[in-house]
Amino acid sequence: MAASNNDAVTESAPVPEQEEQPEQNGAAEIFQVTVKLPHEPFETQIMLSTQEQVQDLRQSIVETPQTFQYSCFHLEHDGKRINDFIELSEVPGLKADSELTLVEDPYTEKEARMHVIRVRELIGAAGDRTDALHGIMAGLSLHDTVGLSASGLADYDFKSEASVQTLLPPAQDPAPKTIKTISVSPWNPPPYHLRAKGHLLYLLVTTNEGEQYQVTSHVGGFYVNKSSSTKFDPLPRLAPKDQSAHSLLTLISDLSPSFNTTFKALLESNAKKDLLTIFQLSNAIPANPWLVPAPNSAHTVHQSDLGRTQESYLISGVDSTETLRDWNEEFQSTREMPKEAVQDRVFRERLTSKLFADYNDAATRGAMLVARGEIAPLNPTEAKEAQIFVYNNIFYSFGADGVGTFGTEGGDEAARVAVGKDVLGVRAVNNLDIQGLFTSGTVVVDYLGKRMVGQSIVPGIFKQRDPGEHQIDYGAVEGKEIVADDKSFVPLFEQLSKALRVKKHPVWDKENTRHELEGSVETKGLIGTDGRRYALDLYRLTPLDVAWIEAHWSEPAEGDASKPKDKDYPHRMATLRPELIESYGRLKLREYVQNELTKKSEAKPSKSEDKSEASESAPVKIESKEDSSDSKEDKEESDSKDNKEEAEAAEEDRVDISGFQFALNPDVFSGQQPQSDEDKEEWSKDEAEVRAACNHLTTEVVPRLIQELKDSEVGFPMDGQSLSTLLHKRGVNIRYLGKIAELTSTGEQRLQALKRLVVQEMIARGFKHFANSKLRDIPPPFTAAAAAHLLNCLLGGDVTTKPVAEVDETLRTLYPEADFTFGELTPETVKSEVQKQVTLRYRYDLGQTWIEPEKRVQMLREVSLKLGLQLEMKDYFTKQPSATNGVASESSAPTSNGNGTSSSKKKKSKNSPARTASPAPSVPAQTFHADDILNIVPVVKEASPKSLLAEEALEAGRMSVAQDQKELGQELLLESLSLHEQIYGVLHPEVARVYHALSNLLFNLDDKNAAVELAHKAVIVSERTLGVDHADTVLIYQNLGLFEHASGNTKAALGYFRHALELSKIIYGPDHPDSITTINNAAVMLQSLKQYHESRVWFEASLAICEDVSGKNSINTATLLFQLSQALALDKDMRAAVNRMRESYNIFNTVLGPEDRNTKEAEHWLEQLTQSAVSQIKQTQDLAKGRLRRVQLTGRSGLRPQASVGQTAMDSTTAARPRSSTNRVDQRSIEELLKYIEGDSPKKSSKKRTTNPKRRTQKAA
Repeated sequence: MAASNNDAVTESAPVPEQEEQPEQNGAAEIFQVTVKLPHEPFETQIMLSTQEQVQDLRQSIVETPQTFQYSCFHLEHDGKRINDFIELSEVPGLKADSELTLVEDPYTEKEARMHVIRVRELIGAAGDRTDALHGIMAGLSLHDTVGLSASGLADYDFKSEASVQTLLPPAQDPAPKTIKTISVSPWNPPPYHLRAKGHLLYLLVTTNEGEQYQVTSHVGGFYVNKSSSTKFDPLPRLAPKDQSAHSLLTLISDLSPSFNTTFKALLESNAKKDLLTIFQLSNAIPANPWLVPAPNSAHTVHQSDLGRTQESYLISGVDSTETLRDWNEEFQSTREMPKEAVQDRVFRERLTSKLFADYNDAATRGAMLVARGEIAPLNPTEAKEAQIFVYNNIFYSFGADGVGTFGTEGGDEAARVAVGKDVLGVRAVNNLDIQGLFTSGTVVVDYLGKRMVGQSIVPGIFKQRDPGEHQIDYGAVEGKEIVADDKSFVPLFEQLSKALRVKKHPVWDKENTRHELEGSVETKGLIGTDGRRYALDLYRLTPLDVAWIEAHWSEPAEGDASKPKDKDYPHRMATLRPELIESYGRLKLREYVQNELTKKSEAKPSKSEDKSEASESAPVKIESKEDSSDSKEDKEESDSKDNKEEAEAAEEDRVDISGFQFALNPDVFSGQQPQSDEDKEEWSKDEAEVRAACNHLTTEVVPRLIQELKDSEVGFPMDGQSLSTLLHKRGVNIRYLGKIAELTSTGEQRLQALKRLVVQEMIARGFKHFANSKLRDIPPPFTAAAAAHLLNCLLGGDVTTKPVAEVDETLRTLYPEADFTFGELTPETVKSEVQKQVTLRYRYDLGQTWIEPEKRVQMLREVSLKLGLQLEMKDYFTKQPSATNGVASESSAPTSNGNGTSSSKKKKSKNSPARTASPAPSVPAQTFHADDILNIVPVVKEASPKSLLAEEALEAGRMSVAQDQKELGQELLLESLSLHEQIYGVLHPEVARVYHALSNLLFNLDDKNAAVELAHKAVIVSERTLGVDHADTVLIYQNLGLFEHASGNTKAALGYFRHALELSKIIYGPDHPDSITTINNAAVMLQSLKQYHESRVWFEASLAICEDVSGKNSINTATLLFQLSQALALDKDMRAAVNRMRESYNIFNTVLGPEDRNTKEAEHWLEQLTQSAVSQIKQTQDLAKGRLRRVQLTGRSGLRPQASVGQTAMDSTTAARPRSSTNRVDQRSIEELLKYIEGDSPKKSSKKRTTNPKRRTQKAA
C-alpha cells in the first residue's frame, strides 16, 4: 500500500477508507496523528490506518504541500526511532492524537541525487523528455477539456466526416515557470579529498531573476558555494550571503524572490487538472496517439534543459550499477513468495505486477536498440536473422527462422507466428500460477518492420552439456528426433495440461521409441542451473486447426517449385484458440449431462414422461456450479404442496460430473507415427475429436456469432481492435475474417456494415504485412520517407497516381547495401500486393472491393496503429478539392467540430495543411510527406498475468449483487477496487476495466455519485493506457454521459455524448449501428432540457440509421417511430406525429399481430393524436402562442447504457439495445400529451414531468 495506494486515497477520498476495513476482519483502525516538523509550519496532522506501513506514512508526508521539502528524514515516537519497514500497528504506543517527530537525516550520495530529481519534478524544472519508448504525447488524456467548447448539439452534423482535431486537446496556457534551470554543475563530481569531507554533488541553479548560483550538496544539506564558471571553490560563501538549507527547495525559495509566488501558482495550475491526468505511468506502457501535434505546436515545445541529459546519472549514479537487474532471479523469487494469507497474496501480486511492468519497459527499450542496429550481436558472423543479442540482462532474437527450426512449417512466417503464440502461452502459464513451474519473462516487439523477442535469461540455457546429455529435459530435442521425458516434470505439466485441456498422450522419436508426454512434444521443460523447472516454447498448447491446414496448406515442394494457388497458406502454425477449446468443452459437457439424464430416465421407465421432458431443458442448468442454490431457489418459489415432488425431481435431475473428462491431443496431425494397434486406435479417436472441434468452430461458433451480431444481441465492433477482441473471445482466429466476409454477403444491412468492417481489417492487415516486408531492410533515417510513400500508394491515389518517395539523396550514398526498392512502388502495385496478401492469409478475393473514399481516415488510423506510426495532426483527406465521392461531407467537417462555418474558414483549412506539409517547393503535391511521419513507436505483446485475488473479489461482488445481497455485494466490489488499485497501481488497463464495470454496477445499485466518480476515473485511465480513441474509451464516455444525466448534470452529459459521437466517427465513420442508442439517449436528454426541436432532430437521425441498419419494417424501427411521433407532437408538428405513429402501428401490426400490447398501444396513441391534429388545425393561432409553454414528454423507452463490444444483451447490466424496449408498455397518459398540445395546464404537467428522467433511468437500470 505504498505510493499507488496513496494516489488512490488522494483521488477517491470516500472509497478507499470504506474498502480498507474488511481486509483484516475490521482490524484496521483509522485515526489522526500530529507530526512535529523542524521548520515552518512546525507541525502537521495526518490521517493514517494501523494496517499501513511506516513507508506509507512517509509517502504521505512527502506528498503533502506544506511538507514537500522533506525527503531525507526519519520519524520518532516518544524519543525512539521508528523502523521504516514495519506496519504502523507494530509501533508501540501509537494511537489517536499521538505526536511523532520528524528528524532530518544526513544525505547519502544516492539520497542527494533522488532529492534533486524530486525537486526538479516538483517545481516544473524538468522540461520535456524525449523518450524513445513513450512516443509523442504518450499517455494523453482529453477528459479535462471535453465539453469546454461552446458548441452545443443544435447544429450537429450526423453525416459529416470526422474532424481529427477531436483527438487533440485545445491549446492551454503554459504552466507558470518557477526557475530557469537546475542542473548538475560542470565541476561535478567532487574530487576525492572533498568527498571525504562530505561533498556529494555540485549543482548549477539559475533563478527567474537571471542570477546563477553554484550549489554544493553536502551530507548536511545544500548551500551556495564560492565557485564560478571559471573558478572552483566549493566552500560556503561568507555572511551575509551564506544561504544554506537542509532541502534544496527551501534554498531556492531563499535565493529567488519570485519563487514562492510562482511555485504557488504552479501548484494551483496543477490542482485544476485531475491528478490522474498528470501522474506518470509506472505500471503500464502509456498509449501512444496515432495523430500528434506538429513539432512547432504549443503542445510539444522542446525546451533547453541541461539537466535532461544528466537524468540517467542522477537516477543511477556514476557506475549505473543500480539499473542492471537479474530479471530471471527476480521473476522466479517473486513467484516463490508465500501466498497463504491474503496480505501475502496482495504483496506477491503487487510485486509481480510492478516487476512485469519494469521488465516490459526495459525489454522494449532494448528491442528498439536492437532494431536500430545499436547493439552488437553475440554471433556477428551469422546471417542477420540468426543473430542474437544480450542487453540489460535480456536475451534478444529475431522472430524469424534463422536456424531452420521451422523449415517444414513455413520458415520465417511460421517463426513469426510461433513467437506471438509463445507470449500468449507464457501468459496462460503465468495466470495458472503452478507451484514449482517457472517461465522466462517474454516480450515480443514489432518495430520498424522487424519482430524481436526479448526473454529473461534462464540459467543454464546456454550451458554446453556433456556428451550424451540433452539440452532439454522434457519434450522434443533438436527437432522431434529425440524426446526427453524427465519424470520430475510430469506432476507440473500434468497440472498445466489439466487446466488447458491437453490430453496425456504418447509420442515417438526417430527410433520409434514410445514416450508418454503430458504436454505437446513442442512444449519443452528445462532444469536450470538454479534447480528450477522452466517451461519453454509454449506456442503449441492447443491442437492444429486441421480443417484449415488440409484446405489451404501443402508441404514445401522440392526445389523452387511453387505451391498450388489454393494451398499456399504461408505457414502450418494454424492452431485452435484456447477459448474455442473451452467452448467445445462446454458443448461436450452438455452432451455428457444429457446422456446421463437419458440413462437415468431409461433406468426408471415407470416414471411419468413429463419428467423426462423436463430433463431435456435441465442440462444447461446442471453444468453450472450453482446447481444446489438454483434448486433451492426453485423450491422456495414453488407452492408448499409440490415441495416434496420438486425435491425428488431435482435429486433425479442432478448429475455427478466428476466422471466427465475432456482433453485434446495437441500433437495429432503433426507427423507422429503410432506403432501398436492400440495406439493407432487411440490416435484415430484423438484425430476425430480434434476434427470435431474444428468443425464446431466453422459450423457453430462463427455462424452463431454472425447471427448474434445481426440480431443486435452483442455490441457491434467499431474498429479492427474491437473486432479482433470479439473474435478472440469467441475462439475465432483472425484467419477466418475471409469466411466471415463471405457469410455476411447477404442483403442484411447490419451484416453489410460488419462485412465492410471485416474487409477494412483484412486490407489493413494485408498492408501491414507488406509494409513490414519493405520497412525491415531500410536504415532508420529512411523509415519516415518509406512509410509516407507506402501511405501515398495506399491512400493518396486520388491526389497523384505516381507518388515520389522523398529520399534524402545525400544520405542514400552512406548506405550502399540498403534496399531502396520501395521508391519504385505505385498505387497499383501496392493494391495488387495487398490483394495478394488478403487472398493468401484470409482466403478472400477482394475483387473490385477497395478502400471506400469516405473510410480513408479509418484506414489510416488502422494501419498507423498496426505499424506504430505517429502522424502530424491534420485532415489529410479534406484539403484536396478533387477528392471523389466524399467532397460534400468532407468539406463540412469543420462544422462538426464546432469551429465555425464561414466559407473563408473552410478555404483556409483546405489550403494551409498543404503549405505546412511541403518540406520544399520541389516536392510534388502528395497526401503524405516524409515530414508528416513524426515518430514510429513499438507495438508490444507481453505476458503479464492478471491478479487472481482482485478478480476473485470482483466476481464475488458481482454474484452477491446478482443474488440481491446488495450491501455485501457493494462491500465486496469496493474491496475488489481497492485490491486492483493496490496490485496494479491506478494507471493500468485492468483498473480502467474494473472502474468501468463497478461504475455500471454501482449505478444499478442506485449509488449514482460513486458511479459518476468511477466513470470519470475510468475515462481518464482508459484514455491514458488504451488510447484517447480506443473503442472502450468511447463506450465509457457514453456511460459517463448517462450517469451524469441521471445525477442531474445533463449539459455536461450531452458534451460527453457529443465527444463520444465524434470519436465514433473517427474510429468507424458516421452511422455506426450502435450509435442508434447513443443518439437516442441524447435525444431523450435534450427533451429533459425542454429543447424539443433539437430533440426531434436527434430522434430523426437515430431513426434514419435504424432504418438503414435494421430495415424499414423492423421492430427497432417501429419503436423509434413511436418515440419520434411523441417528439414531433412536442415540437407541435401534429400532422407528422400522426404519420409517424401510423407507420409505427402498421409495423407492429404486421410483425407482432393486432393482439400484441405494443400494437394496441400504438393504435391507442394514433387515435388520440389524430383527434389532436384535427383540433390543432382549428387552434393554429393559440398554438403559436402556446409554443412557449412546452413541457417535456418522455420518450417511449428510457436511457440505455451501451453494451460493450461482444457483450450479450443477457450479460449487460441494463437493457442495452433499442429492441429491448419493445416489450415495455408506455406508462405515460395520452391525456397529458393532449392537454399540452391544446395548451391546458402547462404548470401542472411540467411538475409531473420533472420526476420522469429519474424514474425512467431507474427503470432502465
